[in-house]
Amino acid sequence: MHTSFRRTLLSGLIVGAAVLGAGAAMAQSNPPVRLVVGYAAGGPADQGARLFAAALGKALNATVVVDNKPGANATLAGHEVVRAKADGNTLWFAASAGITVAPNIMKRMPFDPAKDLTPIAPVARYYNMLVVNNSEPFTSTKELVSYAKAHPGKLSYGSSGVGSSNHVAAALFARQANVELNHIPYKGNAPAMTDTIGGQIDMLFDIISTASGYVNGGKVRAIAVGSPNRSPALPNVPTFRESGIAGLKDYEAGGWYAVYAPKGLTPEVTQKLTAAVKHAVADPDLRKRYAELGYEQWNGTTEDLVNTAARERTQWASVLQGVTLD
Repeated sequence: MHTSFRRTLLSGLIVGAAVLGAGAAMAQSNPPVRLVVGYAAGGPADQGARLFAAALGKALNATVVVDNKPGANATLAGHEVVRAKADGNTLWFAASAGITVAPNIMKRMPFDPAKDLTPIAPVARYYNMLVVNNSEPFTSTKELVSYAKAHPGKLSYGSSGVGSSNHVAAALFARQANVELNHIPYKGNAPAMTDTIGGQIDMLFDIISTASGYVNGGKVRAIAVGSPNRSPALPNVPTFRESGIAGLKDYEAGGWYAVYAPKGLTPEVTQKLTAAVKHAVADPDLRKRYAELGYEQWNGTTEDLVNTAARERTQWASVLQGVTLD
């Protein structure tokens, strides 16, 4: 009896282990997805992508790996996705500058975002804010503008690259405030913030989501936010519109994130990815974290994304005619 019982028990354990193993294999049956980001690790785009990747992984029942490919105004990342196999396993977590600004300023852009990619769905909107080194002799927009006018070209600002959203934000600020600033491009916001803290550059327009941590930690000083209204993440920081400077009365600086895939996806894969992105955007944990960081969830359709990108690309074409992008 004992021998028979042991054999029965052993057989049951083997069968049970086989079933569990098959279940685990099925849970991991979907291949990993590569989410390409055009900026350095540690910056706002990387931060937004990593939070989104966790939600997207749950929606797809797959591992989503963030792959940083900084440089060339994020178009290196975009080109990486353009050249990828159209199987839905390589995606671009695109910041709007790579879609709407880059085509207007790059002489030899390696692809056309409007023709060479499959737009999937929007993810979130964001706004930039201006932070400065703690030793700067100004604490408000008015004081900064007065100082810049008294010292033309002395103040330097960083960006995540030529034509990035924070480069354009600073260039528009300089034009509308009628001041001369010195642009220092970096390969991502993270190294630019490091040099702002260290005093190698004077200031930086950075996305509220990441800049707020440095502000609250006392690493840099906040001057103003580029949103139409004060940000819930930093309610004590005024908007540029509150400065009383006539040229800044309508000033706004921000952008958005969206997911794009290679051209040539099958309708089934496109529908699957669109549904997964929408599911991820609605994820309660992601919504909570994005709200805490100052992001605005963008629950739009693929058509909304296409129309917004086309409209902003045309708008930037007009605006950039009067802005010098070195």
